[in-house]
Amino acid sequence: MNPLRTVLAAALFGPLAAAAADLRVTVADGPATASPLYVAMFDSAESFATGKSIAAQVVPLRDGGAQMVFVGLPAGRYALKLFVDQNGNGKLDANPLGLPVERHGFSNDARGTMGPPTFDAAAVRLDGDASITVHLR
Repeated sequence: MNPLRTVLAAALFGPLAAAAADLRVTVADGPATASPLYVAMFDSAESFATGKSIAAQVVPLRDGGAQMVFVGLPAGRYALKLFVDQNGNGKLDANPLGLPVERHGFSNDARGTMGPPTFDAAAVRLDGDASITVHLR
């Protein structure tokens, strides 16, 4: 192939390889009562640990389930934290020991030991459009 064609092919088709992708999220096993579901997305261990999300959504949870889509994401690794705000105060409530008392979950259905899971445990690789399911506990 001549060099000019190679450059033109890269210019024309290169952006397609780096195209944005959508992550479809299905949430299951929530309470039957209608409640807001808070979902935060993270793209690094640091942002996951500090709670500084790159995207967030609040969607209605009905009959124990919900669906949402995060659109236009570049390829990479992402982790989600979710919780159901059953009492409507806008935060994940915990008991005196610090254990959550409202339904919550993480991508990959990840679980932590004596706390939340790590970013690596919850991270989902996104190289193109994808769908995941998160089960609340």
